[in-house]
Amino acid sequence: MIVWWILLAVFAVSWVLTLVLRRYALTKSLMDIPNERSSHSIPTPRGGGVAIVVSFLLALPVLGGLNLLSPSTLYGLLGSGLLVAIIGFADDHGHIAARWRLLGHFIAAGWALFWFNGLPSIEFFGVVIDLGWVGNILAVVYLVWMLNLYNFMDGIDGLASAEAISVCVGMCLVYWVSGNVELIWAPLILAAAVAGFLWWNFPPARIFMGDAGSGFLGVVLGGLAIQSAQSSPEMLWSWIILLGIFVVDATWTLIQRLIRGDKVYEAHRSHGYQHATNRFKSHMVVTVGVVIINVCFLLPLALLVGSGWLNGALGVLLAYFPLMLLAWKCKAGVPDR
Repeated sequence: MIVWWILLAVFAVSWVLTLVLRRYALTKSLMDIPNERSSHSIPTPRGGGVAIVVSFLLALPVLGGLNLLSPSTLYGLLGSGLLVAIIGFADDHGHIAARWRLLGHFIAAGWALFWFNGLPSIEFFGVVIDLGWVGNILAVVYLVWMLNLYNFMDGIDGLASAEAISVCVGMCLVYWVSGNVELIWAPLILAAAVAGFLWWNFPPARIFMGDAGSGFLGVVLGGLAIQSAQSSPEMLWSWIILLGIFVVDATWTLIQRLIRGDKVYEAHRSHGYQHATNRFKSHMVVTVGVVIINVCFLLPLALLVGSGWLNGALGVLLAYFPLMLLAWKCKAGVPDR
């Protein structure tokens, strides 16, 4: 019963803190000013993602004290998430050179992987494979890509928040169905923290998340995926399936821009979700559409994989092929004219 009170408290802290941060941003003129690469049209306060960071990280030791979270998961998520959030907060309030941001991101990813005891063995088409140090390198790159792609995908009202909530709640259902109930609490708490912020970020947004929040969500979601594989290799595949829309859109767009020779570190408006927003003239339509795809298409596949009815790698292929077609249809990676 106490866990449900913790969930309510996390939501309330996030909600109140977002309100405080909004007023602070308005007072200090910390505004996101629209430009030719923006998907919004009016100046909007930014930095509200700090509410997600604070409310979630405060709850982690409580979960640890109740033996609902292992010490390794606690320290891994706490250290990596806090470092990424600090880097993002500093960048939101000034500017940090890309090379130093990237170095900090790799340190955060390495910290998380150290506490998770490396990448566990993965099951690939029925064969369990231990990739050793190669797998650890791939896992670090995966975490760094996750936190950066989440930042890239945080470009319209409510999208990054709705993605985090639907993915976390979806994985809680996968954990319950597959008998891994002990893994439910961290993603459930994260969903509550994001929900408190989403109250203010839902279209039309009254405050934006900022790099501190988006990068934090990316590294925590990626970390939860790797950590879950310690209990069951299928869980990693289920996470990758549920995160499919963000992974495919961001990766497809990056590859297209690399092929074209664009400066990939520069801001742009060529993601599939941005083209879709321009087409429908609505942030709400795209954000709700992503949630519908997550719930109606990706979640059933994740459940089949998590419960052992579908091979994990095959499940990812079945999920990602239609998503790649959708990215192509939405002109992901094509410059906005």
